[in-house]
Amino acid sequence: MADPVLTESEQAYAAAFDAMHAARARSTITSRLYARAMGDAYPAELDASSSADWPLLGTMIGALRMNQGDRLVDLGCGTGGVGLWLARAFGVCVTGIDVSGEAVQLATDSVHDFSLSQERAVFKVGSRAATGLPDEYAHGLICVDALGSGRDRSGTLREVRRVLKPGGRAVVTSNRSRVAPSLAPWARQAEEAGLLLEAEQERPHEPGMWRRLFELWIEYEDELRQELGHEQAESMLAEAEARTPFLAQRLAAVVTLRRPSA
Repeated sequence: MADPVLTESEQAYAAAFDAMHAARARSTITSRLYARAMGDAYPAELDASSSADWPLLGTMIGALRMNQGDRLVDLGCGTGGVGLWLARAFGVCVTGIDVSGEAVQLATDSVHDFSLSQERAVFKVGSRAATGLPDEYAHGLICVDALGSGRDRSGTLREVRRVLKPGGRAVVTSNRSRVAPSLAPWARQAEEAGLLLEAEQERPHEPGMWRRLFELWIEYEDELRQELGHEQAESMLAEAEARTPFLAQRLAAVVTLRRPSA
């Protein structure tokens, strides 16, 4: 697999996420607050920093339809929990791609926690639109809360098609405004990338999870500053302030795409 070269903007993006992952690895406060926000939908083993919950894992299992020995790509894998969990559940190999070298290292360090060998789970630095993976590499692909938007989204979807084998499926999470969507309907996005839209399922509980989480970040501001540092706490509080007003109009979905067989 070739090593992709990150653009200047991707390098800046990577540096920000390196700092975030390093700070969160030193403390359990982030995972504790996610657990409170998700309640009994929280899959503790994943140590999630996204909307990955038990309902999403169940949807992915049913939509991917993978067989033992297949190859799965986790695009924007973060610290690897979702891809590792699915690899173990399906009996497949997983390749995780993330722009953050810190996340890639944390994911690599977690492989044995999921009773997998290093041969079955590989994590590499790469971008969403330039993974460095060969053509027709994977039987399945996932992308949780890392798909991007606008022109970034188009490039990512073209890369998804390229790395999927004919007939392979991708399961991605997505959100848009109910009142002022900025992207085309999923059927058109899929068609423009050379993919087929198999399913688009709303996740009506997801905006409420984010609202609870943002409220907890604000409530635990002092602890966040103490355990993660002022810079990371400020970033989280700014995210909560910026995103909360739009949650009432947020339509969250899990989307299944397939590369045509012919």
